[in-house]
Amino acid sequence: MDQMSFLWLEITGRCSHRCVHCYADSSPGGSHGTMTVSDWRRVIDDAAALGVEMVQFIGGEPTMHPGLAALVDHALGRGLAVEVFSHLAHVTTELWEVFSRPGVSLATSYYSDDASEHEAITQRRGSYADTKANIAEALRRSIPLRAGVIDLSDAQRTEQAQNELVNLGVPSIGYDRLRQVGRGVRAEEASVEQLCGQCGDGVAAISPDGAVWPCVFSRWLPIGSVLEAELATILASPYADRVRAELAEAFAARPQPAVSKCSPDPCYPDCNPACQPTCAPRCSPTCNPTSCRPNSCWPKYRS
Repeated sequence: MDQMSFLWLEITGRCSHRCVHCYADSSPGGSHGTMTVSDWRRVIDDAAALGVEMVQFIGGEPTMHPGLAALVDHALGRGLAVEVFSHLAHVTTELWEVFSRPGVSLATSYYSDDASEHEAITQRRGSYADTKANIAEALRRSIPLRAGVIDLSDAQRTEQAQNELVNLGVPSIGYDRLRQVGRGVRAEEASVEQLCGQCGDGVAAISPDGAVWPCVFSRWLPIGSVLEAELATILASPYADRVRAELAEAFAARPQPAVSKCSPDPCYPDCNPACQPTCAPRCSPTCNPTSCRPNSCWPKYRS
């Protein structure tokens, strides 16, 4: 097992949106799963013991989980950097205070500069205005923020969306294609072809029901459950080794040049729902986002 550096903590399957491409098939009818706040605290403790440097709270929509604030606080207390991946449509006063803490950063997805196109994707009226307003609020509060534009079709106003994010002052802007996983399935099925090529390489994801995956997109490849065994035991198991080896073999067969390891540098955290399929050179902290797209990797945030 490689040194672990990053974990996705998918704390809920509930979301106020029902995005047409959602890899997790989240919706307002989703649940927080069987993992309790105590279970997540234990996973965070295990992650810290494994040397993980950063966790990302994701969903679903993590701000809809009643334990998010406590879990962020617990992760910070264990010395972990925290990123919250949210649609930013609704943020409470309490959560703004949590997000403003040193060591916490935000990430969000963006689809268009046109409200009707954006909302046709999120399937929620008002989502464009809400997300845009809260991006501005996060920047006003000087909270580290990155945004990813997800390209679902040739006709989509992705370039205009990126320009709007630049004009808002978002310092880190990325781009990703549609991943055919979950509701994103179109002409293909969920498979290794939809993965970035770094899955399981020092990273792992944990579901609301405790399943451990090589990443949030490889949901058909559970390697264990943290409700049945310790995280370290799962990640070091012969079965997990076999899954990682099979993934590595599939990725090595791809007709592409060698790329740098995505974690912890230069792309940290990469391979998330708004990352590049491969890991391109990192943009410098002072770069112009317009010159970095569409192949920019996310910078690593430090408190």
